[in-house]
Amino acid sequence: MRYLNENPWTRLETIYKAVGKVSKLTALSRGRNLFGYAPYPDDVIDGFCRNAIESGLGIMRIFDALNDVDNVKSTIKYVKQYGGIADCAVCYTVDPKYPEPSFMQRLMGKKRPQPVFTDAYFLDKAKQMAALGADMITIKDMSGLIPPRRVATLVKLFKKNISIPVDFHTHCTPGYGLASMLAAIVAGVDIVDTNCWYFAEGTGAPAIELVHVFCKKLGVDTGVNMEAVAKINTQLREIRKELNQSVFGADKSEPKAFNPLTDKLPAEIDALFDKAIAAAKADDEDATIDACRKIEAYFGFPAPNELVQKAEIPGGMYSNMVAQLKQLKAEDILPRAMELIPSVRLAAGLPPLVTPTSQIVGAQAVNCALDEKAGRPMYTNKSSQFVGLVKGEYGHTPVKIDPEFRFKICGVREETPYDTSKYQMQPNPELPEAGGVKLAANEKEVLLLELFPMVAKTFLTDQKKKAYEATAAKDTPKTAARSEHKVEAKAITGHKVTAPLPGKIIALKVKVGDKVKAGQEVVILEAMKMENNINADRDGKIIEIKVNKGDSVLEGADLVVIG
Repeated sequence: MRYLNENPWTRLETIYKAVGKVSKLTALSRGRNLFGYAPYPDDVIDGFCRNAIESGLGIMRIFDALNDVDNVKSTIKYVKQYGGIADCAVCYTVDPKYPEPSFMQRLMGKKRPQPVFTDAYFLDKAKQMAALGADMITIKDMSGLIPPRRVATLVKLFKKNISIPVDFHTHCTPGYGLASMLAAIVAGVDIVDTNCWYFAEGTGAPAIELVHVFCKKLGVDTGVNMEAVAKINTQLREIRKELNQSVFGADKSEPKAFNPLTDKLPAEIDALFDKAIAAAKADDEDATIDACRKIEAYFGFPAPNELVQKAEIPGGMYSNMVAQLKQLKAEDILPRAMELIPSVRLAAGLPPLVTPTSQIVGAQAVNCALDEKAGRPMYTNKSSQFVGLVKGEYGHTPVKIDPEFRFKICGVREETPYDTSKYQMQPNPELPEAGGVKLAANEKEVLLLELFPMVAKTFLTDQKKKAYEATAAKDTPKTAARSEHKVEAKAITGHKVTAPLPGKIIALKVKVGDKVKAGQEVVILEAMKMENNINADRDGKIIEIKVNKGDSVLEGADLVVIG
């Protein structure tokens, strides 16, 4: 719906009709939040799981941003009830790098907080999910921060203590991905998540072609048809080029072509694969990483993002913070915002840095840095999402939140979970412009409205209008086209508010002629899995709106003009 103007149910059903049960189609679900950000009641979760599985979904990967097992119970229940496979994910995260207490602080007894995200913590979450009926457990390293030794330890621990298959999911942004995946395979992991060549590495998962080489040398049969993968890569290369142009407005470098079935590796590169395997077996983390990075460099994959690696935050979180500050013309405070992340995260209960909590924490760190710069107390400016997180609406946080801090942010001292009994379904009005039909005509369309309210409303309205107009056109005699007198538009000058990052316009909060104040919300841009509020940066009057709801825009695109 967002970018291809396609009904996701139709896509799922079409794929399933073509491939049948030979391939287990998989989707990612945020537990009680499903694909959205609101906590849904059980009847919505039930309806979604039933329709998804009936339409061909085989595996549902279920996770919660807080690793709150209570938030995944319902989805596990309904996925299994309707014959699906429940793949339950434990979100891997790290403890913040807290600053060392000062001399005076130490004298007063202040100590650095004790580690929370220990091996025992992750094993406990995996055991709880297994007890709920999980068919498999995934170590979900959404930030790519898990190094080889740590993932090997967790894989061995999980395999020893739970009887269901263990999967490993990671990204390559900080430079650990390929090395950590090799370490997981050597440690006995059952499944690994990979990407095809032209979408692999960098911010993606390791390339299946490189994993294939490692597995072949280790005597592991992946069961993957690599001839089919090679054919798919031919198409994916063209799609990658198209995306580079549409998203970035330019061609980007691509990795050196490689087919492990037909291409012979140079002797020195082949030796690097052997060196990496030997290092992984010997638990030599540095040597494993070094060999894998040299392999990636040879093929021309992106170098590690050292800033993300040092900050130990997801790349998307960092990009969102940069975009937020760029839009506010306050890039100079980025270092301070980065410094504030550990304290903001700890105050909010130490949530794992996974969507949406990573973006919530990052945005609040920016707000705190802005407060500080303006001479205001920190947390003067707080997002509604941060308030919801601290209040308890997203679930139980790994660390209990100080009641006085919660009172400061939310006005209440006790944790206040979201009450799904008060959930209100999205409105389903009749559309006069489409002959009076309902916006959502069946259960699947109702579910689209619940999960993606703004996007689905636009999509379904357009679909219904087109169907109505097509029918009306058949019944209406053709008339000669009227000539229209074209009036040359006057050039409009004024201050332009631009898009800080690529995304899709999901709401316009102003209209031409509206008076606005600096800081007032003018557009909502969906990007990086979050709704980003784009604000006016000066007082004035809206003299032109350059975009429409539903438009996809590039970074720097003009949104509105303020006179």
